[in-house]
Amino acid sequence: MTAQGRNLLCSSAMLALLFATTARAQEVIALPTIDVTASRLGSGITGASTSIITSHDIERAPQESLQQIIAREAGVQTWSTFGAVNGAGTIVDLRGFGATAASNTLVLINGRRLTDIDLGGVDFSSIPRQSIDHIEITRGNSGGVLYGDGAIGGVINIVTKSPIGLPPAARIDGGFGSFNQRELNASAGGSHGPWSVSAFGSAINSDGYRENNELRQRSAIGEVRYNTAEGSAYFNLSGDDQHLGLPGARLVTPALNLVEVDPRGATTPTAFADKQGINLTAGVTRKLGDGIELIVDGSIRGKDQQTFSSLFGFDTSDARSLVTASFTPRVVATGVLGGMPSKTIAGIDFYNSDLWVKRSTELSDPPIHRYDLSQMVVAAYAQETLGIRPDTDLSFGARLQNTSLSARDKFDPTAPGAFPFDAQGRPLDRSETHYAAHLGLEHRLNDMFAVFGRVAHSFRTPNVDERIGVNAFPVNFDLKTQTSNDAEAGVRLHSGPFELQSSAYYMNLNNEILFIPFPPIGANINLDPTRRYGVENSAKLRLNEAVRLFGTLTYTRAQFREGPFAGNDVPLVSRWWGSAGMSWDVYQKLLTFDAVARYIGARRMDNDQANFQPLIPAHTIVDLRLGGEYRNLFWSVAVQNVFDVQYFDYAVASSDPTKVGTYNAYPLPGRTYMVRAGATF
Repeated sequence: MTAQGRNLLCSSAMLALLFATTARAQEVIALPTIDVTASRLGSGITGASTSIITSHDIERAPQESLQQIIAREAGVQTWSTFGAVNGAGTIVDLRGFGATAASNTLVLINGRRLTDIDLGGVDFSSIPRQSIDHIEITRGNSGGVLYGDGAIGGVINIVTKSPIGLPPAARIDGGFGSFNQRELNASAGGSHGPWSVSAFGSAINSDGYRENNELRQRSAIGEVRYNTAEGSAYFNLSGDDQHLGLPGARLVTPALNLVEVDPRGATTPTAFADKQGINLTAGVTRKLGDGIELIVDGSIRGKDQQTFSSLFGFDTSDARSLVTASFTPRVVATGVLGGMPSKTIAGIDFYNSDLWVKRSTELSDPPIHRYDLSQMVVAAYAQETLGIRPDTDLSFGARLQNTSLSARDKFDPTAPGAFPFDAQGRPLDRSETHYAAHLGLEHRLNDMFAVFGRVAHSFRTPNVDERIGVNAFPVNFDLKTQTSNDAEAGVRLHSGPFELQSSAYYMNLNNEILFIPFPPIGANINLDPTRRYGVENSAKLRLNEAVRLFGTLTYTRAQFREGPFAGNDVPLVSRWWGSAGMSWDVYQKLLTFDAVARYIGARRMDNDQANFQPLIPAHTIVDLRLGGEYRNLFWSVAVQNVFDVQYFDYAVASSDPTKVGTYNAYPLPGRTYMVRAGATF
């Protein structure tokens, strides 16, 4: 970063913090509380489309994975290449980004970035479900102000449970299901005086739907917290270990359809992906005065991955280590500013990531390529929400962020498996400064009806996998940063037992980044300008104390605006999808019933920017759950895909115009079941 850039960032940070702590001399009034140690989103970003998934929703869901539960919400799609065993490797897509959804949907845990700088995305299966208090979804790119790049499609914030003020308690449950799946979950927590402690653990084994689809997953989260009226301190430690077999794709041609004749077979019977992760987070909060609180926290996160694949006699392996350190002090202030109720969040973000990759034929071989990448992010931001009238809130904010990257490639032409036409990648040293901005408004016409709207600008820097590619010879580290401008408007209705939210949005993107790991390209590209627009609707109705209904309906278009594919659909984005469900307390808590139906419309296959290949077929999945509680005991029986629909939601098409109907698909399970039982203490 240049001296001028550092001075600009420091000046912006000082102004932001000063803005947050001045003009508070007037009488402080009561405003909605923000639990800033759990979420900087608080009650949501004014003007944005938001939704909340509670721990009760998760407990009662008949779906087997967090990704499937999240996909019930408006504007959310998923796709999987790994058999969807407990959701391992399933990608969540907000607002239609298809193949690059993992890099355009920002995932947080307790308000801190969980999305790494690689293409792997966040594996929700590594988070124990019982540890989750609720999940906040904020659609659109307004989250870029508070959280930085990668929030173009939206932000998913997972907030974990806290035992503050609760007596000691424990829970244990186990389950078994299809494909020899076994799982065990345990948790304990409690508080004494100012101290509280909690721990959650989960272990899952499954043979998987397909051959070479075995899953072994271990994960745990623990936290110690000290809480007083003047402030708090906490220490959080989490870790996970996963082994996942990678069965590969099933080939479909006009003459052969392995999806139909052998959907459970493995094209890569020896391929696997192993992952080990650890995350340490610590922080303190301190009240500086009436309505002003300082939060200082930081974390260090490590992730090791080892992958191996053998296809058509070519063995490839990849071993990598990623370490990310962060420091994120901020101030949250509530009070009166200029005679108006005010809520301000301002702070500084510092992230430093180091990645080491060894790419070889066998994991034990000397590396053909050794990549070393370092990325440092320094940012200052501030967001203000004002009650400009008793019935109207205005929110505005901005972030200035500098990203510095250093990338190197060391190529060994004598290593086993090295290609004679391969070469060392050109080094890259780059420093870029970008901004994000948000302006939002919400007006309450009466106690039941409100209108909202916002405009925002955000950005996404290329992740490290997009820079180093897979098959490119030689690698090209150099990619442009993706930018986005979007606008949104909507309504909220809350009338007695009925709730409705409906919004429409429009988004223009430049230099959208696409990672193409398949021959003949095997490289990374910036796409021609694209657009996304659509309408998202969600509704809830409580018929009585025992029966609750909900439903969503989404229409999305993702298109190329310019270039040779102008007007074509961006692959892997359905135009229509939706869900409908009910939750019925048949007999108090002793017997409960839940049902969810999800419709996912047809979508273009990955790699089919020319839009000439067949579509991934539409499908409808129905999931059911029957459960109950008696005293401290509980049980459930869930059936997913009740009607045994044979389907897939991800496929890669041939780009050869002479090979219409030729593609590789990744089949997903038909009807499955899961039985669980447990007790609380």
